[in-house]
Amino acid sequence: MLKIGSHVGMKSPDMLAGSAKEAHSYDANAMMIFTGAPQNTKRKDVSEMNIPEGEKLISEYGINDVIGHAPYIVNLGNTTKPESFGFGVDFMAQEIKRCDALGIQALSFHPGAHVGAGPEAALNQIAKGLNEVLTADQNVKIAIETMAGKGTEVGITFEQLATILDQIKLTDKVAITFDTCHTSDAGYNIKDDFDGVLNEFDHIIGIDRIASIHLNDSKNPQGSHKDRHENIGFGEIGFETLNYVAHHPQLEEVPKIMETPYVKKDDQDKVGVAPYKAEIAMIRAQKFDPDMKEKLLKK
Repeated sequence: MLKIGSHVGMKSPDMLAGSAKEAHSYDANAMMIFTGAPQNTKRKDVSEMNIPEGEKLISEYGINDVIGHAPYIVNLGNTTKPESFGFGVDFMAQEIKRCDALGIQALSFHPGAHVGAGPEAALNQIAKGLNEVLTADQNVKIAIETMAGKGTEVGITFEQLATILDQIKLTDKVAITFDTCHTSDAGYNIKDDFDGVLNEFDHIIGIDRIASIHLNDSKNPQGSHKDRHENIGFGEIGFETLNYVAHHPQLEEVPKIMETPYVKKDDQDKVGVAPYKAEIAMIRAQKFDPDMKEKLLKK
């Protein structure tokens, strides 16, 4: 069975229940949430997240996979500011507890940036930080995300990701989030040779380590290191490849999550229309609709 969904919001007052309702409105059977705003670390107590009602709706709607995403501001790879590392470790320890309370099975995690100290220093410190926060009794897996290589990001090659994973003590508590846009932007030939890329990943890390796939098209060509997502089929990767990834037999049990942009009328449109129901329908039908954006804007 195809496991597919998108990022959904989690806002007061409905919180987790609202997330489930939004995912259901897209005909999704998987979803991804932030436990709070992605640009900061301010978080509500789990008692305020409407978890019992959310769990009831998640079960009722047949949403079998709930993925989380850590905020972008956490950078365990920063060795130039010790306070940033300590803050990141403390936050991630609490984030694990929130994820377990919310029933999140995997937490997508941007590994961080070396901010001038070099990739090796950052990769080693990320592993050190994760070793400090991981516990044997946690349920959620920290799913380190493949990165595009913007700025001084690390995690842009499979070898870099393996360097982190190889140092983790509780190996069953870590995994990988495979982002198609990021991996293409990092230089891997997702568009024309996905099987070759997947085979390389399998040899270096192992396909069984993939906990979620971020199914995103890219606004930029392979190797651009830009990290700008595009709607499914409207970017440089294209529908044929992304549909192939979504239905790949070796990835059948992996939830596919879309983080594609809202469709907007023009540059003045600050809100836009969520594309996820239409994108999920295209992937399920395995047929690209070149008029998808125009149809959404006419509704």
